[in-house]
Amino acid sequence: MVVIEGDPLACRRRCGRILRLCVPILAVAGCGGEQSSLNPAGQDAISISTLFWVMLAGAVVLWLLVNGAFYYTSKVRPGAFDQRHARNILIGGGIVLPVVVLTALLVWGLSILPDLRRPGDGLVIRVTGEQWWWRVEYWPEGADAPVVTANEIRLPVGQRTEIHLTSDKVIHSFWIPALGGKMDMFPGRETMISLAPEKVGTYRGQCAEFCGASHAWMAFAAVVMEEGAFDQWLANEAADAVEPVSEAAERGAKIFLTEGCGACHAVRGTDAVGQVGPDLTHVGSRQTLGAGRIKVTLDDLSDWISHTDLLKPEVKMPSYDLEPEQLSDLATYLEGLK
Repeated sequence: MVVIEGDPLACRRRCGRILRLCVPILAVAGCGGEQSSLNPAGQDAISISTLFWVMLAGAVVLWLLVNGAFYYTSKVRPGAFDQRHARNILIGGGIVLPVVVLTALLVWGLSILPDLRRPGDGLVIRVTGEQWWWRVEYWPEGADAPVVTANEIRLPVGQRTEIHLTSDKVIHSFWIPALGGKMDMFPGRETMISLAPEKVGTYRGQCAEFCGASHAWMAFAAVVMEEGAFDQWLANEAADAVEPVSEAAERGAKIFLTEGCGACHAVRGTDAVGQVGPDLTHVGSRQTLGAGRIKVTLDDLSDWISHTDLLKPEVKMPSYDLEPEQLSDLATYLEGLK
């Protein structure tokens, strides 16, 4: 504990100065991480970050010019001005300089926008915003059918990938701050954004348009991979689900079908062909469950199955009241789908 002795008024002033110093430090500390547009990892995010800093510098210059004019008229040259001098200050400082600065910033800012919507290098990803999760389809160049997955985006580093966006029922907004800008998703309409990541890593994406009760829980992992690793991952993702490797997983596979899970979810290579919910063919290899809500572990899978409505309000999937052994077997089966 720090005790400041002396005059109470002086102590309050010193405390105020310390707090004013701490606020900017805390604000800057929140500008990093996997979901920060000021910590760019792609060409588009770098352009947006540069735009922000240039706009900020322009705003500072404009602020200094305008307030400098006020200071000049109130401190340096107080008193009455002749009409010509006053007109020059008002027109020059209040109209000409702001128009020049803002026009320059506007023209430069608009000049970088076309780069954010350039065509991709071949791979196309189609993302559909559901309530409240992401349906993801990969369309490699020349492919006749997509590779379907959910709630996770994987991108090859050093390539520009087109991402075609649409929505099922309400407006969503697709945003990976560390990789690029956001793009709205509309029912019955397709929009497009392209991303060119430059750093391998995992970044966080989020729906940026309020879309209902679980909007805050509509996130996803964006994984940027080396090209060879991405090709291998995509080939594995296109394959059918792996067979259960343990007795518990075999029992879980039977429970999955008898409880009707296959009516909503697809597991390729099995009788589960549902299209209402996320494709679970390789759910065990994903980083999160429930569109970023929890991790993919046995405990989390059990919690999700038995308390879905608590973890994600108003979600369509019902909670299942299973015996502990059945719940464990079902979670074991799903965790093994890699």
